[in-house]
Amino acid sequence: MEFDHPYPATKIMWCPDREPVSPQRDLLATTGDYLRIWNVNSGEAKLEALLNNNKNSEFCAPLTSFDWNKDDPSLLGTACIDTTCTIWDVNAQQAKTQIIAHDKEVYDIAFARGKDLFASVGADGSVRMFDLRSLVHSTIIYESPDLVPLLRLAWNRQDPNYLATIMADSTKTYLLDIRKPSSTVAELGEHQGAVNSLSWAPHSACHICTCGEDRQALIWDLSALPGPVESPILAYTAQAEINSLEWFQQSPERNWVGIGFDNRLQVLRV
Repeated sequence: MEFDHPYPATKIMWCPDREPVSPQRDLLATTGDYLRIWNVNSGEAKLEALLNNNKNSEFCAPLTSFDWNKDDPSLLGTACIDTTCTIWDVNAQQAKTQIIAHDKEVYDIAFARGKDLFASVGADGSVRMFDLRSLVHSTIIYESPDLVPLLRLAWNRQDPNYLATIMADSTKTYLLDIRKPSSTVAELGEHQGAVNSLSWAPHSACHICTCGEDRQALIWDLSALPGPVESPILAYTAQAEINSLEWFQQSPERNWVGIGFDNRLQVLRV
């Protein structure tokens, strides 16, 4: 099936249902000009909600990314170029809270394991951590050298002490330990072009995959942390620059990584 989207989507993600998915309610979210929730059923995608947190206008600042809370799928967080992050109640189809998260554009947001902690990165070069139980304060986990913009981040799905981020036009992936803020615990640097995306293994605390403009997808074994990580353990070379990747989350028996490049999607068996 296919369906029209008014503007190029900055991210697309299925609802991480904790219960078996009902055939009457299989939800998909997209961001771009707005946050849209789609109900996909019987080969058709129906727009279930178009969400805009700007109370004074039908228009809102473009959304750069979002993340669905895997422990509480009623919560979804969006990142915006107007320096804010918004936490949405998907069931009520309204914003629970909006915070000024950064000094410049926010480029990505990610929930940690559990429903309360999330982090964001942005054009001000910082990684900031928030707690939904107390949004009065945030913690700056890391600031990049010369405050170069940070584009993406991802939490370790098994060990919430670790997260990873990538920097604009950098060939490295930066690993952070929230117990030791202000510095990296390791830097993964075998790519020959800028890193575009990263994904932690869903069933292992010590494996991560990175991809970049050098056409390579690299899998790293991080079991030596906090010691140095020398080289990737697996490598795959695609036919063009790899723009995105995702490690299959649903089953440990299906140890697959999906990569996107050119006009193609490839599924790799690890």
